Amino acid sequence: MNENTAELKSIKTILEHYINGAKTGLGEDMRPAFHEDATIFGYVGNDLFAGPIELLFSWNDENGPAEDLVYDIGHVEIEGTLATARVEFNNWHGHRFTDLFTLLKYEGEWKIISKAFLLHPE
Repeated sequence: MNENTAELKSIKTILEHYINGAKTGLGEDMRPAFHEDATIFGYVGNDLFAGPIELLFSWNDENGPAEDLVYDIGHVEIEGTLATARVEFNNWHGHRFTDLFTLLKYEGEWKIISKAFLLHPE
């Protein structure tokens, strides 16, 4: 396995922590994927949903499990200790989302440092 293949596998594992948290509805299941200072930005209708990643964990806890969630980890790009990833979600409580992540290899482990999302119109 070459270095880039190993890095890609590690990034996908981090994204799976996030996805598992969506399915269980537990913010704590998502937490290992994120750096403690990570942020989130996106719109819910006309309202900006932005701030520390704790907002996502709370939202996830309030909304509960998304057991029928369907997802596709799309393009992942790696440049040294920096990476970006795109994940498409369908049926997250009946909604469709596009998530864009920025990841940083921090202390030898990939962590999501920012999440930007698009909640697609119904």
